[in-house]
Amino acid sequence: MLETSPRNRLGTLTRTMVVALLAALLLGISSAHAAKNTLQRGNGAEPETLDVHKSSGVPAAGIQRDLFEGLVAEAADGSLIPGVAETWTLSDDGKVYTFHLRKNAKWSNGDPVTAHDFVFALRRGVDPAVGSGYAFILWPIANGEEITKGKVKELDRLGVEAVDAHTLKVTLKAPTPYFIGMLTHPHAYPVHPKTLERHGDKWTRAGNMVSNGAYRLTEWVPQSHIRLERNPHYWDAADVRIDAVVFHPTEDTSTELKRFRSGELDVTYDVPPDQIAWVEKNLADQFHNTAYLGTYYYALNLTKAPFRDRPGLRNALAMTIDREILTGKVTKGGEIPAYAWVPPGVNRYAGASVHWKGLSKAERLARAKKLYAEAGYSKDNPLKVQILYNTSDNHKRIAIAISGMWKKALGVQTELFNQEWKVYLTTRRAKQFEVLRAGWIGDYNDANTFLELLKGGVGTMNPAGWSNPEYDALMRKAETETDLEVRAKLMQKAESILLKDMPIIPIYHYTTQHLVSPRVKGWKDNVMDVHPTRYLSLAP
Repeated sequence: MLETSPRNRLGTLTRTMVVALLAALLLGISSAHAAKNTLQRGNGAEPETLDVHKSSGVPAAGIQRDLFEGLVAEAADGSLIPGVAETWTLSDDGKVYTFHLRKNAKWSNGDPVTAHDFVFALRRGVDPAVGSGYAFILWPIANGEEITKGKVKELDRLGVEAVDAHTLKVTLKAPTPYFIGMLTHPHAYPVHPKTLERHGDKWTRAGNMVSNGAYRLTEWVPQSHIRLERNPHYWDAADVRIDAVVFHPTEDTSTELKRFRSGELDVTYDVPPDQIAWVEKNLADQFHNTAYLGTYYYALNLTKAPFRDRPGLRNALAMTIDREILTGKVTKGGEIPAYAWVPPGVNRYAGASVHWKGLSKAERLARAKKLYAEAGYSKDNPLKVQILYNTSDNHKRIAIAISGMWKKALGVQTELFNQEWKVYLTTRRAKQFEVLRAGWIGDYNDANTFLELLKGGVGTMNPAGWSNPEYDALMRKAETETDLEVRAKLMQKAESILLKDMPIIPIYHYTTQHLVSPRVKGWKDNVMDVHPTRYLSLAP
């Protein structure tokens, strides 16, 4: 055997090095491209779960909107567009919807999305064994409420039917004008039956989750980030331009602003109120401040003292909050002082307002002091309450301001408590609070999405535990009323009852503040504040 010459051996080594160098170079280019085409988004708080039937907050909804798609979807401007359902029809009596699903809709593992998947998911959404706090959103469907409340035991009696693999029939208990808009809510998304059967409660973990949206879950590091990557099986994958999106839970808005300015984030979840003036001056072209379909409020726990059976005391606290000072000096984001529960600008609804709105501040104060005294409190015997809020600089500032107003006007003594989002949600559900900071964002553009929250029997989503038979009766009538003017008047009367009884104290109607990097293209401001990643792109 002849020995190979040194030159030949050297030549072979050189070629090997060149191939390895080229491979490393190409890998570096690929990694750089991936990083460059990854959207970094602030997400406020860590989502409590990504299970569409167990989540309840905005921090989860924004991520779920990228992971899943319902029968109906939202465009970049928040308007309603076909989702998995390509078309649908409505029966003459307004009670039966027939949805025709896209034949190219697929799950992230390549399985077809079928009408049977929606039947499975909608039944799960009302199943009392699942215990969803949002089950009530599906109650317009025939037998939905009865199943959730245990009056009907069989899940297959829910008014949903897979006519065939791509045809879904949904029967409502009565005509429901807002039903199509409601279908954009995560609670109406499909879930992959085999994945739930295989993984149980662990189905939402990275590596387990199978989703049908534009993105799929690839990594979840608690209190650090959640990473989604393009779903190659999504029916419209060819038009999805961003390869990956990373959501960063950042409850400290000042820290979030710093991360945006350093280039770590492309989009912020919020903007610190005390920095808005600076942002407007220095980052005006990147600052988005728009109206939002939501109300910031305090809920009073009516299941125990001191607020049970004391509407006068509740009104006294509501009257002594100076909303103009709060929005002008504390929040400073253009928020609208709230003297109603339903925000202005909701489709086909004029709204109501508190009965004392027309009083001067002096008249409000005098009446509040009288009600406070009638409830048995005075400077020598002050009301002592705890205010609970989820961790946030904004919520803390507001709580400090309101506690100061109550102290100055009535002598109320307050303690402030903050909890991380997941813990806060648990405390809220268990009604282990006296006064609770809360906010409600409309799930669809209709007054019902606000007013149904306070109905008796909706469970943990009714934060105050309030129940009023007259209110409930009006809402039941409104739910089945087909004349839109009559329906609006019924809801307006119901809202007036709510505002007189004051189980919750509306404080302001939201605006949203985001900082959006110039490299993000396709962002459209809208009242629903929905910005699915599938419509965005990143400049090179």
